[in-house]
Amino acid sequence: MARDYKAEYKKFQSSTKAKKDRAARNRVNRKKKCPAGHEIHHKDGNPRNSSPSNLVCMKISKNRGKRNEGGRRKGVAHNYPSRKTRSTGTRKV
Repeated sequence: MARDYKAEYKKFQSSTKAKKDRAARNRVNRKKKCPAGHEIHHKDGNPRNSSPSNLVCMKISKNRGKRNEGGRRKGVAHNYPSRKTRSTGTRKV
């Protein structure tokens, strides 16, 4: 089955909060430059907190790879569907 990008946008990325978070990330990425293969990481997981002490350049694979170690901090609510099933705790295939 083909991916429905329009439905994904409508469900997850079209909210006011998601738009403001994305705009804040884009603003920081324009201001602070990282080497190739790196991107800005927000230490506290809040994309709207752009204080210099909260920003660090990190490898893309590490920043997006492991959710609790490199990406979002543990316990932060987000708008993306869980990749785990609720009943068994195993990953969907």
